[in-house]
Amino acid sequence: MFLIGLTGGIAAGKTTVAKLWTELGGIEIDADLVAREVVEPGTKGAKLIASTFGEALFDESGNLDRKALGAIVFSDVKKRKELEAIVHPLVKDRVRELLEAVPQESMVIYTVPLLVEADVNLPFDVVVTVEAPDDVRIKRLSESRGYSASEAKARIDNQAKPIERAQRADYILNSNQSVDLLMADARKLWEELEAKAANK
Repeated sequence: MFLIGLTGGIAAGKTTVAKLWTELGGIEIDADLVAREVVEPGTKGAKLIASTFGEALFDESGNLDRKALGAIVFSDVKKRKELEAIVHPLVKDRVRELLEAVPQESMVIYTVPLLVEADVNLPFDVVVTVEAPDDVRIKRLSESRGYSASEAKARIDNQAKPIERAQRADYILNSNQSVDLLMADARKLWEELEAKAANK
């Protein structure tokens, strides 16, 4: 297996890069989807969140109101750390299960926004971060998700700084350019990673 850690701040362009790489033959494990899975109705994660943050965050079917939870944790560092202490270990365990189920000759992309913050210590062959300036990301969050500038900034501020991600990364993709140029860069990097995997 050739394991790629794909990270980057919110609205930096990770999803766009991951989509291309899966089209080129990679297998993606998406940490955000896993984080949703581990708090689905009836799970250990859901029960822990309910006991820590209150039953009011769940509807009658047991579904978590993620936006309401976000409003709580993105304005209070202590509460965010409490949530991370619940979710991060559950995500790590589930990701290890998923990795064990993947064919061993695969090129696997683990898309994980909080690679630095969650201290993800998987045996990555390479780590790639996708980066764009804060003002560009705030604009994207406003246009694509309807966040106010202050909501967007709060989410960005709660993540690792670009320099911290860069220190963990082997490669940096610049998404402060047109999608076509980003895709060209990402395609070229994928070809380089395929060559590395072939020589592993």
